[in-house]
Amino acid sequence: QVQLVESGGGLVQAGGSLRLSCAASGSIFSVNSMGWYRQTPGEQRELVAAITSGGYTNYADSVKGRFTISRDNAKNTVYLQMNSLKPEDTAVYYCNAFTGVVYWGQGTQVTVSS
Repeated sequence: QVQLVESGGGLVQAGGSLRLSCAASGSIFSVNSMGWYRQTPGEQRELVAAITSGGYTNYADSVKGRFTISRDNAKNTVYLQMNSLKPEDTAVYYCNAFTGVVYWGQGTQVTVSS
């Protein structure tokens, strides 16, 4: 079992920045990759960014050049630095961990005002 706790969401003006954090606990030695997804009402959850245990990263085209995912293995935490935020980035952001089984955090709201 892996438990994920997100923090760092909030309200920001367009062009601003936020940093999301996701702290993992439990069977973290078995985590292969972690990532961030987001979801808006009526839409499917979509991948924002992911990072493997080896540090390989993957980003959605819509956030490339603006968002950066990173992980601190000593703290068992993954971060999502979001810069140049746009109103269309408004969503609930979920942390994800994959061990062969997918685990999800509770989600954190990000709202970008125009």
